[in-house]
Amino acid sequence: MNAYFQKYFDLLEIERKILVAELRALSEEQRNIRIRGKWSINQLVAHLLTAERLSLLYMKKKSLGIDKLDDSGALEVLKMLLLKFSQRVPVFRFTAPKSLVASTPTSLKFDELILKWDDSRADLKKFLASIPSEHARKKIFKHHIAGRLDAAQAVCFLREHFRHHMPQVRRLLNSFH
Repeated sequence: MNAYFQKYFDLLEIERKILVAELRALSEEQRNIRIRGKWSINQLVAHLLTAERLSLLYMKKKSLGIDKLDDSGALEVLKMLLLKFSQRVPVFRFTAPKSLVASTPTSLKFDELILKWDDSRADLKKFLASIPSEHARKKIFKHHIAGRLDAAQAVCFLREHFRHHMPQVRRLLNSFH
């Protein structure tokens, strides 16, 4: 895999594995508890999984015409900085795209979710490895607010999105202690 992609993918995968190991210690009942109408842990995992799967499907589709796509540049670097900032500051709240909400499973058990997430992550890794170095900067991802970004920026966003939801997970975990 291109080193440009590998760095971001490895960080994303390390954080996911740490979270999954921590969540395995909970009962299925605990992972489905909703506090004050907010999402349960399983719902959060389903949301993260679905965001990744839909992002990958979009990138695969766009990569079919990769020769015709523009390269990312300084503008996309700036967009990515703003996107990171928006994910890290709780004041900024974005509504998930309707397609993401409609595609998110609502009743999967944790083990099923994790198997699907494992498969999706392996598929993402395989896809990233298939992108030739000369196409590494092609804008094959589209964020619903930031617009078109390259694959590494997409993986970076997925990591920021993951980290954005971790305070919700932490609040739920803390409620069990």
